[in-house]
Amino acid sequence: MIPNPLVKKLAASQTVLGVAVRQARTVDIARIMKTAGYDFLFIDTEHTPVPADVVSQICQAALGSGIAPIVRTPNLERVHAIHALDSGAQGLVFPHVENADEARHIVDICRYAPAGHRSMAYGLPHVEFASHDPRELMDFVNRETLIAVMLETPQAIERCEEIAAVPGIDILHVGTQDLSAEMGIPGEVGAPAVAQAIAQVSRACAAHGKVLGVGGCYEPEFIRRYVTREQARFFVVGSDLGYLLGAARAQAAKVRASLEHQG
Repeated sequence: MIPNPLVKKLAASQTVLGVAVRQARTVDIARIMKTAGYDFLFIDTEHTPVPADVVSQICQAALGSGIAPIVRTPNLERVHAIHALDSGAQGLVFPHVENADEARHIVDICRYAPAGHRSMAYGLPHVEFASHDPRELMDFVNRETLIAVMLETPQAIERCEEIAAVPGIDILHVGTQDLSAEMGIPGEVGAPAVAQAIAQVSRACAAHGKVLGVGGCYEPEFIRRYVTREQARFFVVGSDLGYLLGAARAQAAKVRASLEHQG
């Protein structure tokens, strides 16, 4: 059985850092990002058309690399959640969750009985495809699967208390990019209004024993603020696309500057 490294770290009140996987389509991304120092892959199937078989391959490579494969689903539909979970994901992040009813639906499709009604599947990559006692398997997978819901609108923030109260939800993840856009201040992820929203979600998490996450906020200054002030501990701090473009642009500019100076 392959434990979820994030479960232990979050239980020990550690801060975990993830990288959004948007462009990568090969399994080496798992070891690359593990070597780079990340705790989890945030495999994004909401904003990118990553095929299910590619998600499965990356998840299984991550399981063998010590970096947790976490998949952001495209929506709240059962089929997408089950495909990712049965393919090796150790956690799911659901976008645009607005209320407690949606959170309860998510738990229902992702947790095995009695916590939910997830359909049984055997030969899971999480247990090296081996056969196990059904109850032992269900208990292990329920315990090692992290379920996060994204709060991305002012309406969701207003209902964060009722969402946090839903059993089976582990993380309330504030999507600062969409939230700032909905607030009419797109991209201002460090704005006072966004900080106030995160503080509100933080209080709800503290009251119900949930982990606070923040996404779309990459500046160390803001991340440090949300860790120290709001006890946020689950962050997505960059993407493979951003790193590829940033490093490529910097190298091209450096070489061109050197050539111009030489000339």
